[in-house]
Amino acid sequence: MKRFLLAAATAFLATTVTPVFAADPLPSWNDTGPKKAIVAFVEKVSTQGSADFVPLPERIATFDNDGTLWSEQPVYFQFAFVIERIKILAPKHPEWKTKEPFASILKGNMKGVLASGEKGVVSLLAATHAGMTTDEFEQAVNDWAVSAKHPKTGKLYTEMVFQPMLELLNYLRDNGFKTYIVSGGGIEFMRPWAERIYGIPPEQVVGSSGGLKFEMRGNVPVLVKLPTLVLNDDKEGKPVGIQRHIGRRPIAAFGNSDGDLQMLQWTTAGSGARFALYVHHTDADREWAYDRKSHIGKLDKGLDEATAKGWTVVDMKNDWKKVFPWSP
Repeated sequence: MKRFLLAAATAFLATTVTPVFAADPLPSWNDTGPKKAIVAFVEKVSTQGSADFVPLPERIATFDNDGTLWSEQPVYFQFAFVIERIKILAPKHPEWKTKEPFASILKGNMKGVLASGEKGVVSLLAATHAGMTTDEFEQAVNDWAVSAKHPKTGKLYTEMVFQPMLELLNYLRDNGFKTYIVSGGGIEFMRPWAERIYGIPPEQVVGSSGGLKFEMRGNVPVLVKLPTLVLNDDKEGKPVGIQRHIGRRPIAAFGNSDGDLQMLQWTTAGSGARFALYVHHTDADREWAYDRKSHIGKLDKGLDEATAKGWTVVDMKNDWKKVFPWSP
């Protein structure tokens, strides 16, 4: 009987958690529509007896990274990492002085790099990633993360995170949510620092994935990165990544661009209570202002669909009291 009661209690605790309704769970958010919508959603899905109550295993929230959890201007931060790697490796590759898009990077000609298109970007990733073991790549990422600084603010790239979103991640976790990153960025690039910055462990990071190969180097088993793309975790690839890595449809999804649209569509198409939110970059003074015509983080079709379907849209300028943890 004691074993039965213990098993029953364990099963109950696995599906419930005491909701945390702090006086102000999101202090860096203004008391406007988005904050109210977030709190209302969390309370109804986490309150026992609510018609919209969601058991713990199903409380899944997915977040895009670039432009949603941290800034993404003037270039995606992983691309800044790639540029640094090209410069470090350039002495071993004299042919890069005349070969595009490497030559444009070494000359600081970003227009030339962008002109190379997706094929050029893939060649850059292959040149800087392939052949490294996963441990070597992780060390390279960690070295970059603790030293590389943003060209505009002078802060570490990992300090360019949004304080309101850090609060949101904690608020959701306090109320039984499991939070995941689902990003077009490289999965091996994000995993080394995601837990330290966001409190999201490596196994809850979903991203674009390259090929890996097991081999023995001497007596040491290693995983080696290959120049092949297994999953492009952007746009239509995001729901695919969610299914492959998580196996449950989220009940809440957060993004900032058209690249996140399919993730928000997939999330809100499920039954029961659902929540979708777009971060709209409208603050040219504290961050950047861009949307429909931007080459980075374009928000066009997604903005229209958010309006049509009643999704929550954060006006960064008006809905956030502060942007970065180090902001005044």
